[in-house]
Amino acid sequence: MMQPRKFRFMLTVLFSIAFASHVLAAAHMYRRVKIDAGVIEGSVSGDVLSFKGIPYAAPPINNYRWRAPQPVMPWTGVRDATAFGHDCMQEPQAGDTAQPRTTPAEDCLVINVWRPAATALHKKLPVLVWMHGGAYLFGGSSPAIYDGSSFARSDIVFVSFNYRLGRFGFFAHPALIKANEGSVGNFAYMDQIEALRWVKRNIAVFGGNPDAVTVMGESAGGISVVALLTTSKAKDLFQRAIVLSGGGRTFLLGGRKLTGGTPAERSADQIGANFAERVGIKGDGRRALNALRALPAKAILSELNTSTYVGGPIIDNDIVIGIPQVILQRGEAVRVPIMIGSTTQDLSQDLSAFLQPLPENPLSYFGADTAKARALYNPDGKLDQTQVRLAVGADMTIHEPARFVAKQMIQAGMPVWLYRFGYVAESMRPKQPAASHASELPFLFDTLDTRYGDGVTEKDRAAAKNFRNYFINFVKSGQPNGQGLPIWPKFDPFRSDVMMFTPDNGPIAQPDPWKDRLDLVEQAADAHAAIDKRDKD
Repeated sequence: MMQPRKFRFMLTVLFSIAFASHVLAAAHMYRRVKIDAGVIEGSVSGDVLSFKGIPYAAPPINNYRWRAPQPVMPWTGVRDATAFGHDCMQEPQAGDTAQPRTTPAEDCLVINVWRPAATALHKKLPVLVWMHGGAYLFGGSSPAIYDGSSFARSDIVFVSFNYRLGRFGFFAHPALIKANEGSVGNFAYMDQIEALRWVKRNIAVFGGNPDAVTVMGESAGGISVVALLTTSKAKDLFQRAIVLSGGGRTFLLGGRKLTGGTPAERSADQIGANFAERVGIKGDGRRALNALRALPAKAILSELNTSTYVGGPIIDNDIVIGIPQVILQRGEAVRVPIMIGSTTQDLSQDLSAFLQPLPENPLSYFGADTAKARALYNPDGKLDQTQVRLAVGADMTIHEPARFVAKQMIQAGMPVWLYRFGYVAESMRPKQPAASHASELPFLFDTLDTRYGDGVTEKDRAAAKNFRNYFINFVKSGQPNGQGLPIWPKFDPFRSDVMMFTPDNGPIAQPDPWKDRLDLVEQAADAHAAIDKRDKD
């Protein structure tokens, strides 16, 4: 007679085999789907089904260069969707921890979907749409660090996509405006909006709920989420938002007017004309526009400097009607629940380019409160000017603006959860005392092995699990709390608490240790904004 323990073991094995067979059968059944442009076929990896390189707009090449996204040409037969499409045109960046795994090209407007392989399509799972960072110059949806499998295993339909970068994504020229082909300037944002429209139309066939969409982005992707919150063009395309290191007062990058510039403050069309003249193209008619569209892609990539590239978003009074600060203060932003935050050593490079004005002494930004600022930022006088600039710059561009967005959205009646990520992978601690810009991403995506290899520890995995689970809960329910997690209270502007993801003690909701610094930055930022408004009036 078989022993009970052996019998139970055999039952477990048989059940596992049966379950695996069920998963494979279901995955095969759901691998082929019909979207609005035709039939696609994805691939199965374990318990995850993915579809990659799906065009969500026509290739933005030839006469479609510097146009709003155009409709995809439908196809017949079954289109292979097992490999990433091209990431958008960019110069490779040595040392980037999120290196694209494709050859960049202009034909890059593609979208990717991950879903649990065996989950029935009628379940209508929540959807998370990811927008990559990279200063609007680099990055894409193919880097291994952005793999969507972990979210799919958590019963979320995960979506990522590419959007045009650099001068392909943000560009204006008198000939382009004169052609009257539609909105001009913010082609990257037009791509993002079109990708969300694609999700609205198609995500149900992947088992996703088009009425439960969360947009999430980091760095330039986070800036983009703030832009989506502050444009009417994205209304009703998402129901929740997550901003990682995306500022919130200004665009950080770009912010020029489309037309009407002056010698002191050149507009986007003037900067575009400067670029055209540098490559030998003059005039504002069809011949000039045709010549611009005939330029090799590498020529458009060249010399992205302040005289020939606008640097990012353009105030076009269509998609971008003003800086986020003003729109948020007017209460005109899209009203959705938000998670927003930063890392403890965010934007760790020299931020002098972001400081307005550009003082030799960064503390002079605080005007009459310079002495108070010195006491907060450099009380013992041991920091040099660069270190002080880094601290002041990060507070100005990332930390305080995140709190600013939280305050404005709370005032608009929306729930907000504010965080600061301070966990550092144990293998990095000898040389990295705090969490640098984008260092939270492998924890969020559960791709620690891709980033740190054999150096990953159990403590790292536990930190990743806690951090990721808050985001998963938010995507599913509109709030981050759940079983087994320390309570994360909604942001209260009168308490100014923050959820700290600490290096050694896990997640802790606590009074913000930088409150006094951020209060001073807030006061200075409001004062500078008032002066700017007065000067323009």
